Amino acid sequence: MQTYAAPRISLPSHSVQPSLPTAFDPTPLQPVRFFPSGSEIYAQGEKAGAFYQVEFGAVRIYRLLADGRRQISAFHLAGETFGFEADTTHHFFAEAINATSVRVFRFATGADISRQLLPLALKGLTRAQEHLLVLGRQNAIERVAAFLVDMAERQGGLRQVELPMSRMDIGDYLGLTIETVSRVFTRLKDKGVIRLLSLRSIEIIKHDALHNMSECRNLVS
Repeated sequence: MQTYAAPRISLPSHSVQPSLPTAFDPTPLQPVRFFPSGSEIYAQGEKAGAFYQVEFGAVRIYRLLADGRRQISAFHLAGETFGFEADTTHHFFAEAINATSVRVFRFATGADISRQLLPLALKGLTRAQEHLLVLGRQNAIERVAAFLVDMAERQGGLRQVELPMSRMDIGDYLGLTIETVSRVFTRLKDKGVIRLLSLRSIEIIKHDALHNMSECRNLVS
C-alpha cells in the first residue's frame, strides 16, 4: 500500500459527525493511507485497534453470508468515520469502492477513551438502525428512494448527487437484485423524479416526491 502525498478531490459528506476523540492519535508512520479501487482496508476476523476517517473516495462495509452472498451494511464518504468495534475484533470487511484515502487513528497509550468513544458508538448505532428501517420497507421503490434521500442529505442536500458505488453495491445494501435497482432508477427517471446524468451521478428533480416515496407515501404507480 502507498502513502498519500498529492491532494485529491473528495466526495463531500455533510452528515453530522462527532468530533474525533483526543484519545486517538494518527498513526505516526502512516497518518494517511491510500487504497486502490476494490482493495481491502481490513477483513472480518482481523484484530481491531484502529479507527478510520475517509479523506477522499468511499468505503463499503460488508459481510459474506454462508451461501456466498454479500450483504453491505454501510457506505462511508469523505469526512465520515468507520472501524469502531465493541471488542477487539472486526466483524465486517471494509473495502475501498474507488481510489480512497483514509486517515488511521489508534489509541493513545494509557488514555481513558470510554467517554470519548460514546458519541462515535451512538452515531454508528443510529446509522445501523436507519439501515434496518430501509430494509424493512416492503417496496423496492421505497428502498431506493430512501437510499437516494440519504445520499442527498449526506452530500449537503444538493440536487446533484454523486453515487460512487455500483448498482450491484446498491442492491447488496438494499437487499435487492441489480436488475431491480436498475429498473427502479429507470422508473424514477421516466416519472420525472430524477435525471440520470451518468452511471454514477443523478439529479433529483422532485425532491418532495422522492422523500414521500421513502416514507411509504405517494408511490410511483
